[in-house]
Amino acid sequence: MNPFDLPRHLAERLPSRLQAQLPQRPLQLPIQLLHGLETVCGKLQQRLRWLEERSTPARAPQPAGTAEPTWVDDSRVCGLQIGEVGQHQALIWVRSPWPARLTLQWSGGADFDAAQELAMPDSLAAGDCISRLLLQDLPPGRLIHLRLQARRSDGGAGDWRHEGRFRTAPADSAALRFAWSADVCGQGWGINPERGGLPVFQTLRRRGLDFFVHCGDSIYADHPLAPELVDEAGRPWRNLVTRAKSRVAQSLEDFRGNYRYNWLDAGYAAFCAEVPQLVTWDDHEVVNNWSPGLALAADPRYTVGLGTLAATARRAFGEHMPLTPERAAPDAPLYRSLRYGPQLELFMLDMHSHRGPNDHNLQTEGADFLGPAQLAWLQRALAGSDALWKVVVAGMPLGLNVPDGLDAQGRIRWQGVANGDDGAPLGRERELAALLSFIKRERIHNIVWLCGDVHYTAAHFYDPEQAAFKDFLPFWEFVSGPLHAGSYGPLSADGTFGLQTLFSRASPLRGASPAAGYQFFGEVEIDTQGRMVVTLLDGDAQPLFRQELLPRRDDADAAA
Repeated sequence: MNPFDLPRHLAERLPSRLQAQLPQRPLQLPIQLLHGLETVCGKLQQRLRWLEERSTPARAPQPAGTAEPTWVDDSRVCGLQIGEVGQHQALIWVRSPWPARLTLQWSGGADFDAAQELAMPDSLAAGDCISRLLLQDLPPGRLIHLRLQARRSDGGAGDWRHEGRFRTAPADSAALRFAWSADVCGQGWGINPERGGLPVFQTLRRRGLDFFVHCGDSIYADHPLAPELVDEAGRPWRNLVTRAKSRVAQSLEDFRGNYRYNWLDAGYAAFCAEVPQLVTWDDHEVVNNWSPGLALAADPRYTVGLGTLAATARRAFGEHMPLTPERAAPDAPLYRSLRYGPQLELFMLDMHSHRGPNDHNLQTEGADFLGPAQLAWLQRALAGSDALWKVVVAGMPLGLNVPDGLDAQGRIRWQGVANGDDGAPLGRERELAALLSFIKRERIHNIVWLCGDVHYTAAHFYDPEQAAFKDFLPFWEFVSGPLHAGSYGPLSADGTFGLQTLFSRASPLRGASPAAGYQFFGEVEIDTQGRMVVTLLDGDAQPLFRQELLPRRDDADAAA
């Protein structure tokens, strides 16, 4: 949780009559007080629920048949996603409106002359009507057109058809463009048809992207939606609300419903059918700031343990994201690399599944973040890559101080790598120091980090000349998000690795709605000569910051 979210987090748990008396602008509290508030948040939630039960007048009798709220029906949402695109392959993901037999055609032309036809696995009710197929032997650098037909498995009348398209990775040094961001439907801001639904996905669809990188928080399983909120301008915000989005997710059906929710927006569905995605997860796919030892029992909304919750969430993530069948398996690691032509390789990290507990993060040993297996994999993969650019996709920024309340001794717990201490690496920073020293020792150049999580956009340069720890090559990190969620202010920088903030844009109002204008995504372009340009944009695609990066070639290594 961003500490600045706490006033809103607490206010939302007040009785509705008391909420109406609060000022429209969220409270602005000192950071030290916020840390303390977060520590007692669980007890306050229980007390506030007790007060609400006793301060709410008895409800008038409900007419027959209206006692249960009317939820938006998400059972028939359907669509097509593309993922894991390479030169010769792409993963095709489908959700049909009912259990179905699926036929997929693909063609290099929109007229579907000489199209190839394949039978996809049947979509089954037990699997939430989802099917996936890894298309192989595709031509590189080609626009591929898709045509899908679904027929009901029960023999009932009617069928469903859908189309999509994508471009395979090039075999040569062709120019390419992709975008990244994070955070969808968080802080209570869901799909509001009166405000365009999820408008950023329509914007992204028009950008001519080769693919999109999702850095996580693709759902907010722990953030239920209310039918109506009031935004920072005092205007009503009316959410579509499904049964699954009316409560925190605990069951498999709850988590599945969180993913189905986004498909209620036509712009999101159109984006998914035309823009391939590479995905990882962050924390809200499970629960806020989750790590081993999280005291989930302190939150009265939950009746299951963290282990069960995380396992259920991982299964639903694998089901509903465009991952290969092997990677979608509940016990498969999410970290992986994907080559996109000779100029680019992406290294997708998982910053939650393998970490140790969030704690004071000042240990001299034994504080995992990526974990030993993922760290060793990343070192091998980076050293073995001959791609010109190596882009590391992370859920969280490396050098921002992201607090997570206080521990039993009154010390600040930390959610990320940084620990608020500008000195030598301690805690999880030691793992990062080992990685950065390895990169320098192996002379691996042209590494750029992309991340999300913090709900604002920024350009960070890590400079060994300004750092307490100096055994690394300088590198850039770019932050973007949210796509459609509350927006927040910038966090402080930890000095251990010399983080220099060259640009940041954040909402002056904590938790502001998507309508406030502080939604962000980033875009990366690589031209035929290998020049990279990173642009930070707002949700309307207005450029905010632009950084040109020139690659270091092998001949520069020889002269070094």
